[in-house]
Amino acid sequence: MSGRTATPGIGRRLLSLVYEILLLVAIVLLAGGIAAGLAQITSPDLARTYTRLIALPICIGYFAWQWCRGGQTLPMKTWRMRVELADGGRVTPSRALRRVALAIPGYALLGATVIWALVDRDRQFLHDRLAGTRLVSTENPPAQQV
Repeated sequence: MSGRTATPGIGRRLLSLVYEILLLVAIVLLAGGIAAGLAQITSPDLARTYTRLIALPICIGYFAWQWCRGGQTLPMKTWRMRVELADGGRVTPSRALRRVALAIPGYALLGATVIWALVDRDRQFLHDRLAGTRLVSTENPPAQQV
């Protein structure tokens, strides 16, 4: 697929993460609205439970679908980066789910996955290393002078 491509810088990846969080907030708010509606029909005490049951699969599905479909979420397109398999191939559904499952605790543990990228030989996040994926830059190489 792709040859050896550059790894995006940590700053660019963190800015993309901030953008991802903003999109996830919107998704969780939408899930909360759906959950509130369900809670009104059944029991208002279940609103929080419904929100969790709806929001988590939607968030996981969003990432897995985007990474399998084209390797990019909207923030990744904006910041010109893509996730792919370590060998350059397209991300499979099982690898996408593995990447999500490893990223959640990696970020929750005080950003251990980001700290790992500072010492990794390829500057990859820990969850990418463990999932067999990598982040690559999609910037066009500079045009050659004729």
